[in-house]
Amino acid sequence: MALSTLKKKRRIQVIALAAVALVISTALIGYAMRDGINFFRSPSQVAEEPPSPDEVFRIGGLVEEGSLIRGSGETIAFRVTDGGASVDVVYTGVLPDLFEENQGMVGTGRFIDGRFEATEILAKHDETYMPKEVVDALKEQGVYQESAPGS
Repeated sequence: MALSTLKKKRRIQVIALAAVALVISTALIGYAMRDGINFFRSPSQVAEEPPSPDEVFRIGGLVEEGSLIRGSGETIAFRVTDGGASVDVVYTGVLPDLFEENQGMVGTGRFIDGRFEATEILAKHDETYMPKEVVDALKEQGVYQESAPGS
């Protein structure tokens, strides 16, 4: 009788230990990924509901024509639009080779004092690529036009 009680206690201890280990590992994974998950927002979403300055997120759309201003050094300012709203963006660093006006881009950073301060800028990598989130936001605003194959 004492042997079966000891086995039950041991089994309960093992299950409890496994549950604690699972909770701890889940917490550690969540803590490690807290900065790795960036939500996407279109310029219209940012204009309607500006995120807090401490939130890191991605913004995407088209670089507005006539808005690209190259400052001193590597600082660049421009506006990104989805056809419904425009957001001022400032970035310090080297832009991708394919970055230009009227082209798709995605930036990662924070919205501080009414402008998006980017820490990373990505541009489309060929004539037909644009991130799905950007295409969806542009289609929602009625701005997106499919490019003809081979153009």
